[in-house]
Amino acid sequence: MTIQGWILILAFVGVMLALTKPMGLWLHALYEGRHTPLHVVLGPVERGFYRLGGIDPAVEQGWRRYAVHMLLFNIALLLLTYAVLRLQAVLPLNRPGFAGIAPDGAFNTAVSFTTNTNWQWYSGEAAMSNLSQMLALTIHNFLSAATGIALAFALFRGFARREMATIGNFWADVTRVTLYLLLPISVVYALVLVAGGVPQTLVQQVTATTVEGASQVIALGPVASQEAIKMLGTNGGGFFNGNSAHPFENPSDWTNFIQMVSIFLIGFGLTWTFGKAVGDTRQGWAILAAMLVLFVAGVAVTYSQEAAGNPILQQLGTAGGNMEGKEVRFGIAASALFAVVTTAASCGAVNAMHDSFTALGGLVPLFNIQLGEVVVGGVGAGIYGFLLFAILAVFVAGLMVGRTPEYVGKKIEAREVKLAILAIAVLPLCILGGTAIASVTETGLAGPLGKGPHGFSEILYGFTSAVGNNGSAFAGLTAGTPFYNGLLGAGMWLGRFFVIVPMLAIAGSLAAKRHTPAGAGSFPTTGGLWVGLLVGIVLILGGLTFLPSLALGPIADHLAMIRGQLS
Repeated sequence: MTIQGWILILAFVGVMLALTKPMGLWLHALYEGRHTPLHVVLGPVERGFYRLGGIDPAVEQGWRRYAVHMLLFNIALLLLTYAVLRLQAVLPLNRPGFAGIAPDGAFNTAVSFTTNTNWQWYSGEAAMSNLSQMLALTIHNFLSAATGIALAFALFRGFARREMATIGNFWADVTRVTLYLLLPISVVYALVLVAGGVPQTLVQQVTATTVEGASQVIALGPVASQEAIKMLGTNGGGFFNGNSAHPFENPSDWTNFIQMVSIFLIGFGLTWTFGKAVGDTRQGWAILAAMLVLFVAGVAVTYSQEAAGNPILQQLGTAGGNMEGKEVRFGIAASALFAVVTTAASCGAVNAMHDSFTALGGLVPLFNIQLGEVVVGGVGAGIYGFLLFAILAVFVAGLMVGRTPEYVGKKIEAREVKLAILAIAVLPLCILGGTAIASVTETGLAGPLGKGPHGFSEILYGFTSAVGNNGSAFAGLTAGTPFYNGLLGAGMWLGRFFVIVPMLAIAGSLAAKRHTPAGAGSFPTTGGLWVGLLVGIVLILGGLTFLPSLALGPIADHLAMIRGQLS
């Protein structure tokens, strides 16, 4: 490890903390439906959408109606994406003449982008036309992210409202978030990336002559526009197979830093928005503090492991850290930081290949996802996922003092605890179930490139990433088969929507309750003790659930490495 590496990490954390309140203020204005300066320009567009859809944004919905509209909206988007991918060969903006995507691949990709996972079994530049990239994929980068933020708003209202039957209007929330947050930031962001060297063109490929005189086809396209929203919306799907390790997606160290900031930007802001919504910004800062404890610990482990390198190579006289799978433009510190950021935030973009990390260096990104990606998490999904853990933490605190607990003015009773456990249990059930099936079937075992513990880690990471709606991968897993496309696609859908529906039920239950002011026996939820309890609950639930599978995979891989075993 180096001083420069730690300066980069501390600078990143400092920048994020400085941006938390400004982003939180903007999000809070959208949460309340207040006018912003952008309404002067985009207000007519918003009203036009409402007229076109026959929507009255002032009419609010109960949690069931909110959930049904959200599900129908996402199913419609899934079907649209599936149709575009299947018909790609006959649609315009397909200069290379790519064929339509096979049914299993189209299904997997449609589910992947609908659920904000952006798992990619394909190489974008070798399989997707410009139209598919823009219409079938980039549209989801906006709308799946907007859906996540809208759902966070719904849960915030559940905590903030008193004796009400509604939690907002799904269509109004999604429209406002898209128009006044995601779209304007993405336009500016894309222009910054273009200035940094990221292509933005409808020319899909050019032919160049190399210094040896050979011809080389170079893939191009509308990269900057997709890159901006894929990071801001914590989507992660790369225009190119190399993702953010590709120089056309991430040309320099400063674009790399901006990309990491944009991944965390909305997630950090939403913590402050939650505190403001419930009338006590200290609540939001406490949640962010717990997230940062987990995040900084993860960065420290990953950076230290990658900087230490492989002891087997050191015994052979090869000094230095582990640079395998990393871009020399970024180095070990920036690669380790990016890996933890992208898996802590449900993004899935990568600037290094996690499969090439050391065993424990790769364990941290894997464990981040297994925790439910609540360490900042995806836009909206991170904060509402963390609040599910907060409900369980305050319930545990209530057991300690022998009274019904309350959190931010709401009694946490059996219904909320049961629903929170149901939502949290979806991930381990699907992750471990899918991994078990793939690990004992011939078609499943044909996927991993590695053998032994590392091969198991590749399978485990694949299902963890899919069900956790992350999208990154241990690149050694060959997942573009009907078996993996189907099983991973089902996991993505369950991991997204089987968490959302119980969460919305909690929002509806809380909104209907009266406000309960804190008393002398109330557990404080803003201090260091609360932060420690939150961190402990997240780690214990994640550790107890996934420790056996981690012991079979990356932990066994690490023990083999330190004993000098090459395979």
